[in-house]
Amino acid sequence: MEENSRVAVSAIIVSNMDSVAQLNAILHEYGPYIIGRMGLPYRQKGISIISIALDAPQDVISALTGRIGRLPGVNTKTAYASL
Repeated sequence: MEENSRVAVSAIIVSNMDSVAQLNAILHEYGPYIIGRMGLPYRQKGISIISIALDAPQDVISALTGRIGRLPGVNTKTAYASL
């Protein structure tokens, strides 16, 4: 990745399943920056929990999480590695 890239993990909680297609489209668009992805359906609560590991410039991570956070019924928080 780029020299000014940051390593981060984003936690995503999806409570509106109607937003899943849009979320997947956004994640596909940012695919080159995604190190790995894990998704867990929590059927008892009717939500999905997704974690995304990233290696990307700060502005790319901010743009990605901003777009995700604007989806209806989707919340995200990001933690950064201190490298």
